[in-house]
Amino acid sequence: MTKPSSLHQPLPAKDFTIELFCRVDDALLDQKKPALSQLHPSEVVTLGLLYALRGQGYRAFYRWVQKELRPLFPRLPEQSRLFRLLRQYHHLAERFMAHATALGVCDTLGIELLHPIREGRCEWHFARKGKCNHRWIVGAKFFVLLNQWGQIVRWNCCSANIHDTVFHCVIEDFEEKMVVLADTGFKAKDDNPTNLKICKRGTWNERMLVETAFSLFEGILNLKKQDHRLKPNLATRLA
Repeated sequence: MTKPSSLHQPLPAKDFTIELFCRVDDALLDQKKPALSQLHPSEVVTLGLLYALRGQGYRAFYRWVQKELRPLFPRLPEQSRLFRLLRQYHHLAERFMAHATALGVCDTLGIELLHPIREGRCEWHFARKGKCNHRWIVGAKFFVLLNQWGQIVRWNCCSANIHDTVFHCVIEDFEEKMVVLADTGFKAKDDNPTNLKICKRGTWNERMLVETAFSLFEGILNLKKQDHRLKPNLATRLA
């Protein structure tokens, strides 16, 4: 096995965070810091992106921030307060969505939120039993719409027991901008969006682009299994 070259060392966490914050802050120039807030919205969004990239739980991520990034965030709030802020500002991540192209791909990824033996023990739990990616899970569906470069244009989520056709409304928003390739799971009995092309198995291999994205989600972001109980918490993680 080839040893890693000394010329290519991992970027330190502080340097990566500074670079990420600069890009986020440039996109959120119109956001003002509330008078009583300890963190600027740009700082909150930066921490939210780091939380998604780390692929950890709340407590593990907070311990990592305290250990590695405390000098960059001297006014870091208490753990529960920080994650309430992430929920409050997660909608700002939509500004970093990619632009639509002439051709796009969409699909859903199953996220396991609960062990099947614990199904039904809690009525208010967001997880539901459903079939996704040819297997039964108790969890949620993560829908992504990618452009031809594999960049996320729009995303959404729902419980696993809901059919994929519920995301037709997202596809219709790009009716005049892009043609979207999808598998037969998105085919409705009545009407399909005019820009949706249903592809049978073995055709239009361009759709494999979304499988590459899903492999990154599972390997780097650890999205295959999560422990969130409420939809807002899961949406914060996905955003």
